[in-house]
Amino acid sequence: MKEQLPELHSHFCDLNLEAHMYASQWFLTLFTAKFPLCMVFHIIDLLLCEGLNIIFHVALALLKTSKEDLLQADFEGALKFFRVQLPKRYRAEENARRLMEQACNIKVPTKKLKKYEKEYQTMRESQLQQEDPMDRYKRENRRLQEASMRLEQENDDLAHELVTSKIALRNDLDQAEDKADVLNKELLLTKQRLVETEEEKRKQEEETAQLKEVFRKQLEKAEYEIKKTTAIIAEYKQICSQLSTRLEKQQAASKEELEAVKGKMMACKHCSDIFSKEGAVKLAAISREDQGIETDDEKDSLKKQLREMELELAQTKLQLVEAKCKIQELEHQRGALMNEIQAAKNSWFSKTLNSIKTATGTQPLQPPQATQPPKEST
Repeated sequence: MKEQLPELHSHFCDLNLEAHMYASQWFLTLFTAKFPLCMVFHIIDLLLCEGLNIIFHVALALLKTSKEDLLQADFEGALKFFRVQLPKRYRAEENARRLMEQACNIKVPTKKLKKYEKEYQTMRESQLQQEDPMDRYKRENRRLQEASMRLEQENDDLAHELVTSKIALRNDLDQAEDKADVLNKELLLTKQRLVETEEEKRKQEEETAQLKEVFRKQLEKAEYEIKKTTAIIAEYKQICSQLSTRLEKQQAASKEELEAVKGKMMACKHCSDIFSKEGAVKLAAISREDQGIETDDEKDSLKKQLREMELELAQTKLQLVEAKCKIQELEHQRGALMNEIQAAKNSWFSKTLNSIKTATGTQPLQPPQATQPPKEST
């Protein structure tokens, strides 16, 4: 320092600030006690490459870069600067790299260091021989007092950091407790909503079960009605087929009777003159005096039988038409019942889907349009 930083050396001498008060920690810990790791890594790299002399280079570079600040500081200010402010300067990696470049440019010959070492040892031996024990004790006392002051200052700094950390932790804890309270409230609300949703779901399941039971009964009733209607339709079809068979038989019998009457009429001389072979009536001018009583009675009987047969045929046709109308009406009722069953199935299915959608919080489906019943056949 006396050769390369004479002003700073004389200032430290005026302040009675010796090198061991600030540099001993640097040398004993290789600058790891206070300085950031980005700077320590560079120092260790240089130490492995150049040897132990690099420690003096780094120490001189630190003093050289802080020369202006140290010249303006007193004894306590200089110690505080070495302890607090100097390590903060080299938190940036760029500043640490510049410091290493400056340390590499400083020339400290090895021979001169050895010479200074020998001179220092000689000087210490002569001082120990010549020094008054009282002065040595006073110096040791002063050194211990300075170390005590430094330790007290460090203790104050650590206490301040501890209090600051406690305050920050307390603030973080308060914020965490506030968040926990909010989350607990949200959890309670969510649980309450879950209970309400489960209750609503249970009610909807009960309603769904009731609807299923009602629709099942209606479906069974409709199926029974369909079976009953089908049986009635089959019965009416059977009756219609029997009536048709009977009508055909009656028509065949009537035709046979007509043929028999026609044969009898053709066998009679008087009737053959009136009717032709095709059965058409001849309008011959025959007087009433020439017609006998037997012909009139036979004609009246034939006409009466013919009217009775026509009446019976008309009644049979009427019964057939009524049976067909009844069949059409029953078929119409059957179609209406089928439409009602289909509509009931669609309504039950849509209600079930809507209840499920409502329970899950989605929009209910639109109920399907009921199919139009077929128009009655005329």
